[in-house]
Amino acid sequence: MHPRKNLLYIGNKLAAHGKPPAAIDSLSVKLEQEGYCVVTASSKQNKIFRMLDMALAIIQNRNRVALVLIDTYSTQNFYYAIITGILCRFFKLAYIPILHGGNLPNRLKNSKNLSNTLFGKALTNVAPSYYMKQQFQEAGFHNITYIPNAIEIENYSFKHRESITPKLLWVRSFSEIYNPLLALEVLEILKKKGVDASLCMVGPDKDGSLEFCKRKATELNLAVTFTGMLQKEEWIALSKNYDIFINTTNFDNMPVSVMEAMALGLSVISTNVGGLPFLIENEVDGFLLPSNNAEAFVKAIEYLCANPLKAQGITKNARTKMEGFDWEKVKHSWIKLLGD
Repeated sequence: MHPRKNLLYIGNKLAAHGKPPAAIDSLSVKLEQEGYCVVTASSKQNKIFRMLDMALAIIQNRNRVALVLIDTYSTQNFYYAIITGILCRFFKLAYIPILHGGNLPNRLKNSKNLSNTLFGKALTNVAPSYYMKQQFQEAGFHNITYIPNAIEIENYSFKHRESITPKLLWVRSFSEIYNPLLALEVLEILKKKGVDASLCMVGPDKDGSLEFCKRKATELNLAVTFTGMLQKEEWIALSKNYDIFINTTNFDNMPVSVMEAMALGLSVISTNVGGLPFLIENEVDGFLLPSNNAEAFVKAIEYLCANPLKAQGITKNARTKMEGFDWEKVKHSWIKLLGD
């Protein structure tokens, strides 16, 4: 394979410090495997040092790289993208924001001028979901390229489930925007109905929500397992003990954990927010429900447990859909965008 372009990839590379792997951790490696030379920044834990390290990477590599990729989120990390974008423009470096933050559409409204400059002057903006593409187009941006999040399908062995039990799995960072409390409410209602349900919640704490959920589970005497953060292989192995995956979030883009659950053969029940209706077709390859509605989740869980054949059809469709998001298929879009 002939060497391809030199790239600089800016993002939060914190997996080395025990944080969940971010897009930069997987995409940078995959691009290297395709022949690109990729410099990454930054893995500094301290936010200010990380920002400085990102800026330094641009200054040091300004004459060596053809393009800068910038993981762009909607919360505080939005400002990393703003500052790195300013530096790229100063050094006349082409840059591409990759739009990860599920709440970026609100950021477009609340930080209008900053957004217009960052996204408007980009070579293009990569939207990992049709939802994000649509939101940006409606806000007047037309330099948008849709390239979905990818998974390596061979790493996800599909489990066929003969029967469906109310063994529930939740995988996400514990953060208020992902509404982990809703999972406990669902379990509480099932328990009150006399259903023998259990819940496993996998993920690190982001804003104190984990401790809050632990206290709540103890108060309500609920059978919840909190594993903390697990490596991908660990939670994939654990998923075999569960039948239903619940995604309770209030904001979302195209969550990889939901894609992974669909690939593994779990029945997925999710809130109908953000990019999720672009990922899940209701009652075809998963369930889409109103956000913050525990009763609706309970109904869907009871329905799946009572209709295992329907659940098997849904999980089969979900797996087929996820095969279309395999890196071997998605990589051609990246190579076309980045060129040689």
